[in-house]
Amino acid sequence: MKELSRLVVCTLSLLIAPILAAREIALTFDDAPTPDSALMTGQERTKRLIDALVAAKVPDTLFFVKADYINSDTQKRLEHYAAAGFHLANHSYSHKSASELGTLDYPSDVYKAHLLLKPLKNFLPYHRFPYLHYGKDVAAITSLQQSLTELGYKDGYVTIDNFDWYISSLLTKAAEEKKTINYDRARKFYVEMLYESIEFYDEIAKKSLGRSPQHVMLLHENDAAVLFVGDLIAHLRSKGWKIISPQQAYQDPIARNFPNVAFHKQGRVAAIANSKGIPESELRHASENTEYIDKAFAKAGVYVDL
Repeated sequence: MKELSRLVVCTLSLLIAPILAAREIALTFDDAPTPDSALMTGQERTKRLIDALVAAKVPDTLFFVKADYINSDTQKRLEHYAAAGFHLANHSYSHKSASELGTLDYPSDVYKAHLLLKPLKNFLPYHRFPYLHYGKDVAAITSLQQSLTELGYKDGYVTIDNFDWYISSLLTKAAEEKKTINYDRARKFYVEMLYESIEFYDEIAKKSLGRSPQHVMLLHENDAAVLFVGDLIAHLRSKGWKIISPQQAYQDPIARNFPNVAFHKQGRVAAIANSKGIPESELRHASENTEYIDKAFAKAGVYVDL
């Protein structure tokens, strides 16, 4: 009888272990199609990002489109993403905070974007709030969720937040100021900083959910992503992570678990943890701070003056 009990326990352990440590992650990119920068044109950015994702065998990704960026030229960039097999989603028209626009004006802004995005190939009805601002309070958040549902949208939540946008802005600023960028150091900095945030939010998930969910990572369609996303993916895989599609990740049970809290700024996992009593101060990685990144960036010696 004891041997049978041990066998049952061992079998259950083998079955449960992969569920507790899924280590699966989808990549999503906000603010497409971002305009030209000092480092590269928008067209170059799109081509190089497609090449990087295809080379890394990423099964799919979602580009959340800032619709007021769309014109006759930038629409072609969105069409290139679709032609490569990737998908597009709604990141509002004006990219203004839902907390600022309120429960009446924000749905109108989303719908304005919807009219531009709906005709495009590979458009999927997922919506992501700019700045992850879901509304100024619980009542507003509830109202906006209802409005988006009525528009036919699902929540394009994230589970892993980071400041990739600020890292990219430092590289762009360096190019603008004619500084020399040490790309090996920049690559190491980007990968390590983002990987720390991935493990941070996965640990929060395991503490609050008892498992590692299928994660959705927030990235941006920016220069840093073009330069280093392939290295990030390689590093993730070396650590046992599997890259999945956003559509697969959004099948995770947490997609149906919308916490009744005002705190959504750090993503779904953090919001769930907050709903279970974990304070906000413990749900934000240290690197989600511009001063922190400035100091770490300088210490890493990413660039020097000419």
